Amino acid sequence: MNKNNDFFKALESLGEENSVETELLIEKVKSAMLKAARKAYPHSEENIRVEIDPATKKFEMYIVQEVIDDYPIDENEVNIDVAKTIDPNAYVGGTILKEIDISKLGRMAALSAKQSIKGDLREINREQMLSRFESKEHECITARVSQIEPGRGTVTVDYQGTELYLFRNEQIPGEVLEEGRNIKVYITGIVGKTKKPIVKISRTHKDLVKRLFEIEVPEIYDGTVEVKSISREAGSRTKIAVWSKDPNVDAVGACIGAKRSRITAVVNELSGEKIDIIPWSEVPEEFIARALAPAEVLKTVITSAEEKTCTVIVPNNQLSLAIGNKGQNAKLAAKLTGFKIDIKPQFDTVTNEEAPELSPDFKVPEPETAPADIDEDVELVADEPAVEIGETAEKAADEETAPTEEE
Repeated sequence: MNKNNDFFKALESLGEENSVETELLIEKVKSAMLKAARKAYPHSEENIRVEIDPATKKFEMYIVQEVIDDYPIDENEVNIDVAKTIDPNAYVGGTILKEIDISKLGRMAALSAKQSIKGDLREINREQMLSRFESKEHECITARVSQIEPGRGTVTVDYQGTELYLFRNEQIPGEVLEEGRNIKVYITGIVGKTKKPIVKISRTHKDLVKRLFEIEVPEIYDGTVEVKSISREAGSRTKIAVWSKDPNVDAVGACIGAKRSRITAVVNELSGEKIDIIPWSEVPEEFIARALAPAEVLKTVITSAEEKTCTVIVPNNQLSLAIGNKGQNAKLAAKLTGFKIDIKPQFDTVTNEEAPELSPDFKVPEPETAPADIDEDVELVADEPAVEIGETAEKAADEETAPTEEE
């Protein structure tokens, strides 16, 4: 009985460690022990029984033997005289249960049972992981920081008893996380679904910002306000373009909230990351001009709708603001709009001539005709949205001290 008590304690501990219900674990142990016993008694496959009852602490294995009045051929038969020593009511033609000594199953059988249980637990854990997180792919969850690895910087977070790993490259640059703190993380996906699932999480993904606004802004959650586009440089700045389906609802105002309460909640969750909320427009020129906020734009000229390129003219004193520190503002605007942006000052810093794009008679030059003898083996690859800054603009920007950008 003591051995059985130890077995059930181990069973209970195993269930708690793997978050598996005892009933399900018992079924898996039964299956494993049956396999092991059938290997030890290959002629009795169909006659082996396993009984596990945690209520009575009963764990026993039997072979069902047929009672005969002759010499038994194998373990499936037993002579009536022997049978009566086990069960006085035994009779020829009936059956008795011969208990199997589990400790004598043999090392290979025990190892096989152990491997089988491990395999079952892996499968249970895989199914539990998938059922818990598959519906949360591309969603935001709240997890608690449980451990921080000093060397590699990997942060372990706990979500409802499951440990997830936030690697350094998925952490917001400059953010200092502390054990016990609750943080929002974005589930970018689940890899290895058919084997060992790994839930990938991030705090740098741009869609984390979208999910945070969905939490804070009811109008986004119910679909009244729509997030059209997001560009982000995690830890520094995010631009988010919003639009309202209801003309009576101010999309930007809804995201900011009364006394900036909504946007402040998002900024605090992102450890002070600056956020520009841009009103989206279906008119590209208007949208591009707004995307360069807080800089003032005098004119936007679409130079190629097909290649999505444009030229933006800004006042000379706004050039540094439009470009931003290390080109950040312009790069984020390019990603937000999907356009390659060429930023030019209103007046040439050398000749002091006004940008020709500002002339009422300005027309976009016709694109050059491609050479007829293009090598067929050359593959043309579309570039990512980028920022092109004219030489004079770049010089002017370098000469100015960039003003402090406001949120």
